[in-house]
Amino acid sequence: MYAMQYEITLPADYDMGIIRKRVADKGRLLDAHPGLGLKAYLVRERGQDGSPVNQYAPFYLWRTAEGMNGFLWGPGFRGLSADFGRPAVHHWLGAGLVEGTRTDAPTTATRTTVRLPETADPAEALEQAVAELARLAAFTELPARPGQSALHTGAVAVDPSRWELLTLALWHGPAPEDAPGTRYQVLHLSRPELDRLPAGRHW
Repeated sequence: MYAMQYEITLPADYDMGIIRKRVADKGRLLDAHPGLGLKAYLVRERGQDGSPVNQYAPFYLWRTAEGMNGFLWGPGFRGLSADFGRPAVHHWLGAGLVEGTRTDAPTTATRTTVRLPETADPAEALEQAVAELARLAAFTELPARPGQSALHTGAVAVDPSRWELLTLALWHGPAPEDAPGTRYQVLHLSRPELDRLPAGRHW
């Protein structure tokens, strides 16, 4: 599993309705993309959920490197680069996946990135991050559905070139107050091969 994200920060007075329409028109083009676990079309809007910026920041979990390459070198990313400029693409090695309630699409997301100290044991840090996601999944319930987790999907990944640990969580409804990190709205979720990504740790 590979995690990937790029961030397009937009002017403060940018009409985010343009991004919403773009996703409504084109979001489903990746609903059957080979090798893609999921793509969450994430946005931040200035003044909402503490965001200082307007930003389009889609997040991907790839099942295969071939699928990721096919997207990056294909017409979809080429078109985005033509419209907004080519963004830097951040990527991480997948380390763990936590399944929540997947009957409906998520509406919000949270993301944290943490640099691991030189003295930290990376395997131990990854284990703790996966366990924390599982804890949130177990103790955060949907208000209208007792016993069902408010977590849709959570992922832990690491960039070993910088020893940066990433945690991404997709939520039904507002993200829990105790969920740390940057908060996003989810405009659409493409999930062609999500069910083929194994749950638990990936090492």
